Amino acid sequence: MTEIQRPGALYQQVAAAIREAILSGEFAPESLLPSEAQLMARYGVSRPTVRNAIAALRAEGLIDVRHGKGSFVRSDGQPTLTLERRINRAPNGQFVMPNGDAWDEAEEPSVYRTRTTKATGRLLNLGEEEELFGCDRLLADVTTGTRAMHRTLIPFEVAETVPALAEEPGQRPTAVYKELTNAGHTLWWSETVRARMPLPDERATLQLPDATPILHLTRVTHGTADRALILEELRIGADRAEAAYRITAAKQPAKRRQA
Repeated sequence: MTEIQRPGALYQQVAAAIREAILSGEFAPESLLPSEAQLMARYGVSRPTVRNAIAALRAEGLIDVRHGKGSFVRSDGQPTLTLERRINRAPNGQFVMPNGDAWDEAEEPSVYRTRTTKATGRLLNLGEEEELFGCDRLLADVTTGTRAMHRTLIPFEVAETVPALAEEPGQRPTAVYKELTNAGHTLWWSETVRARMPLPDERATLQLPDATPILHLTRVTHGTADRALILEELRIGADRAEAAYRITAAKQPAKRRQA
């Protein structure tokens, strides 16, 4: 039996002891923790104390409780999926995503009408309550089973100038890029990435373990005169994926010589 001598609430002392065992490698990543009865005997505490300690470690993200199976040490390995965040264009003019072939649509896309919020309006250089077409997709990686939520938002004023988007706003992003190019736009993209804790519906849809943040990637497609044309959002578990970018040096304009 391991003697608990640290200050603080008893469950916190037990949580600290289990945490040390995890960090020291005694309880290896992906391994099943000892049962409640075994932890009670090991630390000489009651069942409620063990349960409170497990709850604390679960909130920290150190362990994952799988119903009917027990408590498992969370993996400390590298993400299983790398998202290559570049866009390629084939000789025939089609746009290609490096990860495009890796995703299946887990459900039928949902196409709807919505309006800008303060956040989406700012990204699209629009005010609030401007009309948009929206399309939500639930994607699944065919190899790892990783899930991702993808959303495309197209302003009505953009769709009005590109009839194919007004007729079929639920096209895949690469097809939307092609339609915008056909309409005369020279495209470029800006993207931001942030980590945050998921909302309850995101956690359920993405099937995330406890205390797992998500990566929230926001991409804006720009066209002629740097106009913001469409907005895309991708949400995915931060424990399963990492984003990779190709960075090139921009050319500085030549300095004018003084006469």
